[in-house]
Amino acid sequence: MDTIGMASDVRILPAGDTAVVVQFGEGIDRSLSDRVLAVSDRIRAAGQPGVVETVPTFRSLAIHYDPLVTSAAEIAALVRGYLEGAHAARPLARLWTVPVCYEARYAPDLAEVAARTGLAQDEVVALHSGTRFHVYMVGFLPGLPYLGDLPEQLSLPRRTDPRVRVPAGAVAIAMRQSVIYPLESPGGWHLIGTTPIRLFDLSWERPALLSPGDGVCFRPIGRGEFEAIRRAVEAGEYMPEREVLAR
Repeated sequence: MDTIGMASDVRILPAGDTAVVVQFGEGIDRSLSDRVLAVSDRIRAAGQPGVVETVPTFRSLAIHYDPLVTSAAEIAALVRGYLEGAHAARPLARLWTVPVCYEARYAPDLAEVAARTGLAQDEVVALHSGTRFHVYMVGFLPGLPYLGDLPEQLSLPRRTDPRVRVPAGAVAIAMRQSVIYPLESPGGWHLIGTTPIRLFDLSWERPALLSPGDGVCFRPIGRGEFEAIRRAVEAGEYMPEREVLAR
């Protein structure tokens, strides 16, 4: 694909006639994510005429624009102007505490994960719940967060037999990541817990609870607290704890 422009190690590519993709590198890496999110923040804050939406991914940023108002070349010039200083770490915007029940009925793959990693089930839970995860991107399903970085001890490939139905709220792991399924869907990740919270709701001002750049910590809970929170969520009386961090 032809580039619209280059800036140091960043490639700016056309994506049809209404979007530009800015590629910052390869792989999944916090420094890449910080750069992607820093440029996305700057573009959003600038209020540039014609910019419709920015969509961060692990290593790139898609910028959707109105071709009747602006052009790919103008977007590329805008991006180059915002790349300076984008190497700096971007502070977390919000740190969420997500309650998760890791008991057997809510964690159908926990025993298998423990066996395959050579860990006790309690050790798997301790490693997972003791990690502060970074939301790299949201996608696949509305509101589904891709969370890194899972400890190396828990790294496993996806299941060889994906499930046709994974319930909403399932907390799963694969490779060096964790996800939370916001809706029932097929899935091939290892299910090690379930959260009773809601991650996506069209009635909210921001339908997706989590955003790229947020932090997530998991708090282990028992079955009784799980059911109590689930009832409170259904009644519209519960939201997970969050800390707003200064930029």
